[in-house]
Amino acid sequence: MNPSLQQAIHRQRHILEGWLGSSLSILAEGCRDAWPDRGGLEARLVHGMEELPYCKYLYVLDTDCRQLTGNVTRAGLLAEHHGRDRRDRPYLVEALAGADFSLSEAYISRNARRPSLTAVRRILGESGELLGYLGADFDLRELPATQALYQQPEQWMQMKGDPAIRAGLFHQERVNSPLDERMDEVLALVHELITVHGVFHAKVHFSSSRATLWVVDDPYRYRLHGIADLGDPNLCLAYPRQPYPAQASVPAEKVKEVLNCFKDLRFMDETLYLRSGSLNIFNGMVGLTFSCDGSHYMPWDEFLDKNVGFWVGASG
Repeated sequence: MNPSLQQAIHRQRHILEGWLGSSLSILAEGCRDAWPDRGGLEARLVHGMEELPYCKYLYVLDTDCRQLTGNVTRAGLLAEHHGRDRRDRPYLVEALAGADFSLSEAYISRNARRPSLTAVRRILGESGELLGYLGADFDLRELPATQALYQQPEQWMQMKGDPAIRAGLFHQERVNSPLDERMDEVLALVHELITVHGVFHAKVHFSSSRATLWVVDDPYRYRLHGIADLGDPNLCLAYPRQPYPAQASVPAEKVKEVLNCFKDLRFMDETLYLRSGSLNIFNGMVGLTFSCDGSHYMPWDEFLDKNVGFWVGASG
């Protein structure tokens, strides 16, 4: 996981810990006052559910991690969970090690199979002795939307592909595709679609002679075109004219250079060659997948700084 993604997750966890820590502390004190009466504990958890409106389940465990209560939900009590042994659950590790409050890493729940979190608060007696544990389960989709959208850093990333393909790399040879035979006219058409007709993300699949396009007026759907479409300039009539977006990271005059570099990488070697290339003019990223099944994602200007010799060495 890259550092910026880790930071985004850490910020959200910090917000949740601050929100849950004090609420569960108050609820744990109420459980202490009702200890060890099951009816009194469940009554306190029902009241606690009103204080934790985003909580899915509340329950109390003894020191052996067996439930003293059923699961309390917003819909009522699930009594069948009384006596359930939770000792082997990962979210109890920190509490068993002595942490007064802990918030688990996200996990896939056993029953609903959805991303979840569990907060655990130790319940202490008047003299500080351990009585048991208060558990609170949360479905991530039901938590308040406090997090900001993660921003992908614009930096070079390399992804290794299928080991079987890499192992057989030197037993294969590039075969001219129908798109290869019409490379110049296809790339000229893709250039026109990006700079004049509102396409902001284009992925050209050279080996399979197709392209996938996303347009600014309908960004949630992609358009897929085979070589019959890509070799016909009439395709532009199906995409209304659009001014080149002012917020694009890639200057319009550089789009052709990027596409021409795709051509160079496609024909650079008969064994090591480009299978597909993509350009997103908003985030400014170029995507490359080579015959070895290795993929690279990098800023457009860094991509243009490289030459064919570099790629033969780097991808090899």
